[in-house]
Amino acid sequence: MSRARTEEQNRQKSFTRRALLLGGAKVGLLSVLGARLYYLQVIEAERYRMLAEDNRISMRLSAPRRGRIVDRDGVPLAVNRQNYQVHLVAEQARNVDETLNALARIIPLDNEDRARIKRELSGRRSFVPVRVKENLTWDQVSRIAVNSVELPGVVVEAGQSRHYPYGPTLAHIVGYVGAVSEQDLTGDPVLELPGFRIGKNGIEKVHDEALRGRAGNTQVEVNAVGRVMQQISRVEGEPGHEVELTLDMGLQNYVHQRLIGERSASAVVMDAVTGSVMALASVPSYDPSAFTRGLSSDEWRSLIEDPLAPLTNKAISGQYAPGSTFKMVVSLAAMENHIGPQEEVYCPGHMDLGNHRFHCWKRGGHGRMDMYNAIRQSCDVYYYEMSKRLGIDAIASMARRMGFGQTVGIDLPGERSGLVPTEDWKLANIGERWQGGETLIQAIGQGYMLATPLQLAVMTARLVNGGKAIRPHVTRRIEGVKNVTEQVREESPDLGLLPLQVRSVLDAMDAVCNTQRGTAYSARIHLPGWEMGGKTGTSQVRRISASERASGIVRNEDLPWRRRDHALFVGYAPVQDPRYVCSVVVEHGGGGGSVAAPIARDLLIETQRRDPMGIMPPSPLASLEE
Repeated sequence: MSRARTEEQNRQKSFTRRALLLGGAKVGLLSVLGARLYYLQVIEAERYRMLAEDNRISMRLSAPRRGRIVDRDGVPLAVNRQNYQVHLVAEQARNVDETLNALARIIPLDNEDRARIKRELSGRRSFVPVRVKENLTWDQVSRIAVNSVELPGVVVEAGQSRHYPYGPTLAHIVGYVGAVSEQDLTGDPVLELPGFRIGKNGIEKVHDEALRGRAGNTQVEVNAVGRVMQQISRVEGEPGHEVELTLDMGLQNYVHQRLIGERSASAVVMDAVTGSVMALASVPSYDPSAFTRGLSSDEWRSLIEDPLAPLTNKAISGQYAPGSTFKMVVSLAAMENHIGPQEEVYCPGHMDLGNHRFHCWKRGGHGRMDMYNAIRQSCDVYYYEMSKRLGIDAIASMARRMGFGQTVGIDLPGERSGLVPTEDWKLANIGERWQGGETLIQAIGQGYMLATPLQLAVMTARLVNGGKAIRPHVTRRIEGVKNVTEQVREESPDLGLLPLQVRSVLDAMDAVCNTQRGTAYSARIHLPGWEMGGKTGTSQVRRISASERASGIVRNEDLPWRRRDHALFVGYAPVQDPRYVCSVVVEHGGGGGSVAAPIARDLLIETQRRDPMGIMPPSPLASLEE
């Protein structure tokens, strides 16, 4: 009995120990659980309350209204226009295909549109709207509204799109906006908004940040799957700044229309004192609105494969041999190197250097020529002689001072620098030594020498304003930010030209247009007080062989268009009180005096007729008369 009792007592003790261990473990687990609950619900309560609120409240950005671009008189050049878009919500449509078929009877939907819509629907939640079509007409919007019963899930929304009232006339200046690409992302969340557009070219690109504005935001309450339940608050964005240009839209339109008759041409009209570009045109052009709505592959191919390069702004990036318009630069260099304007050179119609003969454009020669007459009649031999005395380095140095061989800093994308060749340049880039004959032909603006129409206008402006290195610009003012024109005038350094240099060249340019032997006399301005001065230029694009010269040079009009000379002209007006300058380049146009000069004449007449400066201030050349 005692043994059985002892075993029973041992079992009870063992059970008690196990019960205590199990109970202790349970108490320990409950303590840990309680501590964790206390930590989460008391200590971390604020953090989890904020996380829950963030999941419930969603912040959504709204695109700001893009700033306008206007001309100097406030004429709108780029504006925002209401853009009606149609969206489809899949969960509200009974059958997506049937809804799209019904919608296609109202608005055009091709197979590419349908494929894109279905691709976007498959990648989004069923309650998220997908864009079907944009830029709807009011008639299309009305028809969709009338047929809304047959179009379940179809929603029309009003947005904004960029509109360019003057289309091709301003395409190369104003530019266009386009969709944001991967390369455009900078971390700014507004750039990731669906359908957001940024500046891709022209002023739209240069001043994109100022035009873009600041995004607004909307707080909405969403459920667990992201569906919007209600709007809580809304903060409107700040619209972009208005950008005012130096352009006179009436003059710009006139310049563009005047060039339309040429296959490929460009022109620049500038205020020589302020550097304000009043008109800048390049033809052929393109429609910037096509980029805003999105180009088709066929449209893009036709633009980039067009041999006349409509996408290129030839006024700032077309590079041409300047021809005889470069002779003013050589004249300035000659006078700076103590060769007086009265010094004469005899022109028999050619000059021999070694075993090569360099011809003047006038086969029989001009006879005795001083600087005045050499510019007036565009004598090549006179400038051959000047180049022999000066050397290439002296000519290149003056060319750079007058704006050649470098970008002149206009506030437009795509400007090219042209080329002012030197001995070192040729050796480094071509691997050959400079030849004496190359100095001769550079003196008449041929050979390796290249210039843009903008540089030709800048050169003329620096002459007209008495030697100030004015910088051309098309931005006049950015609303609430800065006045660009005033800033440019204050920053224009002096080039160190002597009054005799400037006066001698301008008097000769006056004679080019207003005396009978001048090469642009037939294109002169007849209106008293409005006369222009200028210089013609004809830039060869082919070499004339000795046999052709002996048998008679083929006239430009008898050659294929691509083999004809370029026609150039630079001018200023009015002669007695110079203020405005222009340059004109007509690709393969033939003679500068017969083709480019009449265009420049018309542009300078229209510029003076419009006279955007009102009463013109005294000319900076007044001091040169003393």
